[in-house]
Amino acid sequence: MFVLEQIIQALEAGDLQALQSLIDRFLIDAEPAKQYEMAEMLMQFGYLQEADRILENLQFIFPEEAQIKIDRATVLMELTKEDEALNLLLEVKETDAEYPQALVVLADYYQMQGLFEVAEKHIELALEILPHEPLLQFAKAELLFETGRFTESVRLYEELYENKIDIPNASIPVRLAEVYRAGAAYEDALHFYMLALEDEVTPDLLFGSAYAAFQIEKYETAIQQLEDLTELDPDYFSAYLLLAQSYLMLEDHKRALITMEQGIARDEYDKSFYLFAGKMALKLGDSEKAKKYLQEAIALDPEYMEATLVLTSVYRQEDDFEAIIDLYESLHKEAIDFSALLPFVAEAYDQEEQFEKASEAYNLAYDEFKEDEQFLEKYCYFLIEDGQQDKAKTVAQQLVALDPTNEDWQLLFERFE
Repeated sequence: MFVLEQIIQALEAGDLQALQSLIDRFLIDAEPAKQYEMAEMLMQFGYLQEADRILENLQFIFPEEAQIKIDRATVLMELTKEDEALNLLLEVKETDAEYPQALVVLADYYQMQGLFEVAEKHIELALEILPHEPLLQFAKAELLFETGRFTESVRLYEELYENKIDIPNASIPVRLAEVYRAGAAYEDALHFYMLALEDEVTPDLLFGSAYAAFQIEKYETAIQQLEDLTELDPDYFSAYLLLAQSYLMLEDHKRALITMEQGIARDEYDKSFYLFAGKMALKLGDSEKAKKYLQEAIALDPEYMEATLVLTSVYRQEDDFEAIIDLYESLHKEAIDFSALLPFVAEAYDQEEQFEKASEAYNLAYDEFKEDEQFLEKYCYFLIEDGQQDKAKTVAQQLVALDPTNEDWQLLFERFE
């Protein structure tokens, strides 16, 4: 008993050297039943190597004991020693009472290997032996969930829930919430998230419930859940963006921006936070703050196209053509080419009287934007000013083809005739 107490103290202290020495003594002195209990405790604490030592010793003492083979195989799988685990599981005989359990662990093995059909066959075989065993029904539901067969998995989870089955270390309401959410049945998902939260409040459950509420436009509920979440765990970073989006849907742009700034204070390396904060600042009419956040987003990721496009559009609204050119040329130096920027860049070069570069940018943009009426109109007038009459006529003809009812474009084309 004294050695057992010392082992527990070593576990709590995380003293691996003392633990190894004590286990050596324990294996000599302790009865097999106590050894088995110790192996279970070591597994719970996460000391899998040490648990395997004890199970290996028990397997030597009881070479035909199926339960020890199954337990050790489970540990070996956690230790990524799958081949050894498989050999042990295959030693379990069909006549052993533990055979269905071995089939489930085999299913786990094949599931880890990505062989889902083989895994399902093993679970089905176990169910043929024990057709009403809840743990087997749960194992099948888990497999179906993982493989995206949500309707089938829901049916099994619902049956377990209705029968008030308690599964160790698992919550059926949580599973139902997750599978309904994965299948985009957000109303049902929210219902089961709320049930699960009655038993236990965790950050993941609060976020899941908020996400489901957001999807069915229950923004006030989403906000309440997310505010509870950020209070419970201020470093649950994804909560801030969803909370800000919820405020945005209620057109509370000021609160959305404040929320996003709180998120940035917690995680200064998430580029999406800066982009969203920039957009909210724009909605509040604060273009200077918007530009600051957008520039920080691009500094984090120079290839962040959405932030670059938003910032470019801000510069365009302010007629800051020099800033557009500076941004484009800095990206170009890094071999980052966003064709979506070219119409802005072409116009900026034109306005800054850098006509050769404007011509190059317009020509580069033409293939991608030849269905864009606004671009073609600017391009046409640029070509006229640049003396490229034949090209201008072709572009004017395209404008008329795109909208024959536009009298201005018709007159423009007739000028060439």
